[in-house]
Amino acid sequence: MSMSKAAISKTSQDNIEKRLQIERLIEATRIVASSAGSDVIKGLTQTPKSLPPWYFYDDRGSELFEQICELPEYYLTRTETSILQQYAGEIAKITGACELVELGSGSSTKTRILLNAYQQLGYPLRYLPIDVSAGILESSARQLLADYPSLQVHALAGTYELALAQLLPTQLSSRMICFIGSTLGNLQPQQCDVFFSQITNALQVGEYFLLGIDLQKPKHILSPAYNDRQGVTAAFNINMLDHLNRRFEGNFDTTQFEHWAFYNQTEHQIEMHLRSLRSQTVQLKSLNLTVNFAASETILTEVSRKFDLNTIQQQLTAWGLIPRHVWTDANQWFGLLLCQLQAI
Repeated sequence: MSMSKAAISKTSQDNIEKRLQIERLIEATRIVASSAGSDVIKGLTQTPKSLPPWYFYDDRGSELFEQICELPEYYLTRTETSILQQYAGEIAKITGACELVELGSGSSTKTRILLNAYQQLGYPLRYLPIDVSAGILESSARQLLADYPSLQVHALAGTYELALAQLLPTQLSSRMICFIGSTLGNLQPQQCDVFFSQITNALQVGEYFLLGIDLQKPKHILSPAYNDRQGVTAAFNINMLDHLNRRFEGNFDTTQFEHWAFYNQTEHQIEMHLRSLRSQTVQLKSLNLTVNFAASETILTEVSRKFDLNTIQQQLTAWGLIPRHVWTDANQWFGLLLCQLQAI
């Protein structure tokens, strides 16, 4: 007698539950990583004003970023994807069977390219996605488990710092931490040093770090990627204020701020701001914070640095993260570096 569709569906769901573990570090993150609001208070009371970019990523912000990645102007995702499609098999052969840890996993779209490569070689699949958005983390994990019957997922909802510090020893023979999507560009040089230190502490000697970086290129290519014609990036930027309103009982009027992004050629970085359209006062009640804005005053929400390939390799090497292979696209717009930790 054949099983009913309902029975098959329940069996499939039970199988997914057995292979899924979700660890919600986000509440601890809010306390440990100053998300109780001290970072907001500091940023909005200094001159010039700024906010940490991780406040982009509530569930709505994560959805908007996924839309950004599909925009015609946003070359970064499709360029990195093409590199991964070409070299994922080579990466899997170099590392052998290994646990994949991904920082800022989002919908895990590009991760599928790596999972396919490891699966084709017959390696066991174990994946640890890390993201501050618990909603998109869970939904993407469940979809992956439905599509990869042998996959084990241990999802961590929290910041990179907290999740990396709490990683347990891998259950496989090796581990590769993946930081793809050019997010390293959001960190200032001093923050990069702290981040590389966290990476080395989370790896054992001989394990791997896969890094995607956006490379330096002309302004006419860079600027449209952060000022798309459909206004999705603008909505993503403005959503940060909605996020603060919800989290800290704020009264930002989002119609009175506008998106402003430009390329700083001297520093080789995109700078993204929210600009006040008039003089106004904003309150964040749960922080007991009142903020005054002058007309045209801005909040810096993101810096996206563009890298020189030789310089970043030197910086990684200084931390014992030795670049074993470096791949770029034909235009040399984007770089993918596979590093291996050695003792220093």
